[in-house]
This record gives sequence, structure tokens and C-alpha cells, in this order.
Amino acid sequence: MLKTHPNPDDARMGASGPDATLFREGMSRVAAAVHVVTTDGPAGRAGFTATAVTPVTDSPATLLVCVNTSGRSAQALLANEVFCVNTLSAADAALADVFAGRKNLHGQDRFTVGQWERSALGAPLLATSLVAFDCRLTEARIVATHHVLIGSIIGIRLGETRQALVYQGRLYRSL
Repeated sequence: MLKTHPNPDDARMGASGPDATLFREGMSRVAAAVHVVTTDGPAGRAGFTATAVTPVTDSPATLLVCVNTSGRSAQALLANEVFCVNTLSAADAALADVFAGRKNLHGQDRFTVGQWERSALGAPLLATSLVAFDCRLTEARIVATHHVLIGSIIGIRLGETRQALVYQGRLYRSL
């Protein structure tokens, strides 16, 4: 049985758990690799910056990606049923900002930044990524505000070994 011990003095802890602000503050303290998740196909080319990416199994190789349900990229990825997870190096912080929507570039225009190739499944693959995972969407589920997506990895391209870009404390850092 799981037991939790919330701080009874913290007014942000309700009967159903922490409020969203407290949760986001807690998660900001967790360092995470930064990725640009891309897709292309009948629904068009799209991409977004993500830290909610994790391996699920190694046999068969699968990844889990979370994306907000309100974004155009989520709809394109679901319709295209393919995606590429591009893990960024420390040199790619500006690219992460572009795909996070911080640089006033939208849709196809985001792909004017960076060197892009096509993966075997047709998704944009960042030439400078530390690693790129070419995935076919195999499962999708909505949990509250996000799609939880499972991708079966059909290809992996290893890039140069360099410092990784991580996000922690609401800042990019290198590791």
C-alpha cells in the first residue's frame, strides 16, 4: 500500500492532491533531457519541444511521449502516426526555444532553424541531434490535458557524443 505524507501546513495540498502550481514547481526541480519531437505526413509537418519523453521497453524498443492536447502538433502527430524524437545537444538551446513557441515561428517556419533530414518513416530528423528515434505511433491515450503516446522504434540514428541539453529550474543547462 502506498502511503503519502503531505505537509499538513501547506495549504496547496487538497484532499485530491497538490494544486497545479505546486506540482509544476516540484517538477521544475527535476532535470530532464530536452527533445524536439517531429512528424510529417498527410496532416503536415509539425514539431514541439518536449521533456516528457521516456523509454518504456527495450524489446520491443518503445518510447513514451506526452504532448498537450490543445496543440496543433499533437493533432498532426496523431493523424500522421509517425514521429521522430530528436535529443538535443547543449548547442541546440535556441532550437528548443523555437519549437517551444518562444521565437514567434509557427508550423513549417520552425523548420527553417536547424539542419533537417528525413527519417525512414518520413519525419524530420535533426542532423545535429545526439540521438534520433524514428517511431511509429502504436498507442495513444488522453490523460487530463495531455496525450500519452507510445511509439514503436523502427530506427535509431546516433549522432556525435557531445554535452546534452537538459531543462531544470526553468532554465536550460548542459550536462
